Amino acid sequence: MNKTVPFTLDEARAWRKEFPTPFYIYDEAGIRETVNNINKAFSWNKGFREHFAVKACPTPGILRILKELGCGTDAASVPEIELSKRSGITGDAIVFTANEVTPAEYRAAYEAGAVINLDDRTQTEVLLEAGIVPETICARYNPGEFQISNDIMGHLYDSKFGMPKEQLFETFRIMQARGTKHFGFHAMLASCSLAEDYYPLLARELFGIALEIREKLGITVEFIDFAGGVGIPYRPEEQPVDILAVGERVHAVYDEMIRGNDMEIRLMTEMGRFVTGPHGYLVTSVIGKKHIYREYVGVDATAACLMRPAIYGAYHHITVLGKENDPAALTVDVVGSLCENNDKFAVDRALPETETGDLLVIHDAGAHGHSMGYNYNGRLRCAELLMAEDHSVKLIRRAETMADYFATLDVDEAFS
Repeated sequence: MNKTVPFTLDEARAWRKEFPTPFYIYDEAGIRETVNNINKAFSWNKGFREHFAVKACPTPGILRILKELGCGTDAASVPEIELSKRSGITGDAIVFTANEVTPAEYRAAYEAGAVINLDDRTQTEVLLEAGIVPETICARYNPGEFQISNDIMGHLYDSKFGMPKEQLFETFRIMQARGTKHFGFHAMLASCSLAEDYYPLLARELFGIALEIREKLGITVEFIDFAGGVGIPYRPEEQPVDILAVGERVHAVYDEMIRGNDMEIRLMTEMGRFVTGPHGYLVTSVIGKKHIYREYVGVDATAACLMRPAIYGAYHHITVLGKENDPAALTVDVVGSLCENNDKFAVDRALPETETGDLLVIHDAGAHGHSMGYNYNGRLRCAELLMAEDHSVKLIRRAETMADYFATLDVDEAFS
């Protein structure tokens, strides 16, 4: 079973002449369609906004498209706040969701006008140490267990993120006493879930907490952030999540629990992976083959370009461009050149016969791909390209150079 590639071998060969492999390429039309579907799915909720998780794809050329489509961002660091601002996303369109935060970081978030999302009750002390009492505050909830989970996120009681209900309530009490006027909360209880009942179940859990907060604290929750957690079908046999159907199911729970209790709550999501993941591709060239105890296909990309298979054992489908309909000839490991044995994009993968110079397309790399790159073995990060609807291509991040690699050194002093 194959996945389709939205560009041809001839197109990729032409791009390779100008932009040597490896490179990432993003399908702008696919990203736009996905965001439009998310907005449509939750259009029944007044004030709904998708806050794209910057960590998934921190590329200005992508963030500017998302801003145009009405998205905000979820930022996990001060540089991600700055990246949002430089991409035109400002003020409360930014949610600052971080953990183990310093007073200086909170000050920077506050000065940017971002909504601060507290990861823990003790962070109220850090916030107050920074001399900050925001009018609006968010807090991250972790119930310790939930009906849906997976290996990526693990058990919630092992997770370092968020706080139990009692601490969530205490956080609200503390901030209300200090003068905070507007409250919301956030929860990400699964990662990469293909279960279409994840958001509806999450909605029932979180709406129940909102009702309890009103009853016990007298605080009306004004917004709830469902975070991300909605997955994408990395394997070709998997089915994509129907976000329009999910939106309608959440709508039904909302009408039952929130409108039925004379409340209005603005909803937010942070679907980084869902937005860009399926629409980003890592294109790499075959540079060799090795025949020892196993069969290896060597490529010019490495785990430094896409580390998910190395650290998670994650599956990414691979297409030999131009040989999509050829039968599988060999079972191979597709590997890079790092001095690490986990530098593998695929293990025991059945692929058509490959030759040096063939182009491989690694699918579903548009989220947590380039953003997790690194420089081990002195490997330089590759370029990122954006493919428009007419298949014209522009460079949205150049490849790193040797000068970039040495930029943080005083080279003359370092080598003297």
